[in-house]
Amino acid sequence: MNILLTGSSGWLGRFLAPRLRQAGHAVTGLDVARGPDTAVIGSVADKGVVERAFRDHGIEAVIHAGALHKPDIARVPAQAFIEVNVTGTLNLLQQAVAAGHDRFVFTSTTSLMISQAIRRETGQAAAWIDEATGPLEPRNIYGVTKLAAEGLCRLHHIEHGLNCVILRTGRFFPEDDDTHRDLTGPNLKANEFLNRRLTVEDAAEAHLAALERAPEIGCDAFIIAAPTPFSPSDATMLKTDAAAVVSRCFPDARALYARQSWHLPASIGRVYDASKAERMLGFRCQVDFGRILESLRTGRPLPFTHDPTYLSPARGVPQRDGWTA
Repeated sequence: MNILLTGSSGWLGRFLAPRLRQAGHAVTGLDVARGPDTAVIGSVADKGVVERAFRDHGIEAVIHAGALHKPDIARVPAQAFIEVNVTGTLNLLQQAVAAGHDRFVFTSTTSLMISQAIRRETGQAAAWIDEATGPLEPRNIYGVTKLAAEGLCRLHHIEHGLNCVILRTGRFFPEDDDTHRDLTGPNLKANEFLNRRLTVEDAAEAHLAALERAPEIGCDAFIIAAPTPFSPSDATMLKTDAAAVVSRCFPDARALYARQSWHLPASIGRVYDASKAERMLGFRCQVDFGRILESLRTGRPLPFTHDPTYLSPARGVPQRDGWTA
């Protein structure tokens, strides 16, 4: 198939485009920033850009990975999120329906499942988060607009029969976290594979699985994250003594971490359960916390990317009113 890949110049796009070609697909990239896999420069918020992309490139399916993200909140107005994340998704869905497509893959986020209460981690136990968690109360404009875009996907499935697979991905960005300062970047990322992170390579693979399975799925949402070693029965102890739970699951974790001068998490406030994707999409992340410990045992490179200098190629691209679309 000829796939329209939005966000093709971004972190996910640079891994997803070659993976799609490896699987036998042609890729037409659309992004506001230039990149090796981007053929169409423009914003999904511009209906004319989307229409021309479909018309000129014979698009047969869409993977919509382009968006404004949480770090953009500090530099662009809320209206930009609505135009890009909501109107842009609507533009793509309408064109996919008009073209008679049978599948549409939407890159969403676990962030929209995190209410302010969950974010504050004030409960007595870790929150166990799966696709049934609700009510959904996103805590910022990013989450609000991604949830609205998910609603548009469901609406186009109901009204037009467009098969839409929604992937609520956990963290896979390479740069440092913009809110946590207590651990070094690689240590924090390694810890997050216990409950909320995946590699960008696994994220790309999940999109390929969603593309292939969309016609039999119809419309559904899936959490995509490394498989957790924990169970709901661990929730209380994870909040009070997460390191003890980790040590029970991985007896040599403390010693391996000590060699790196790393620290196991003292408390874990939420856990993403990605088992539904394994059951229904046939997808399971290849890199989990066990793989990270194996790298520490053998001295091999860590199986994830940490790049504190990484900057999204879209940042700094001038657009109307001074924001990046």
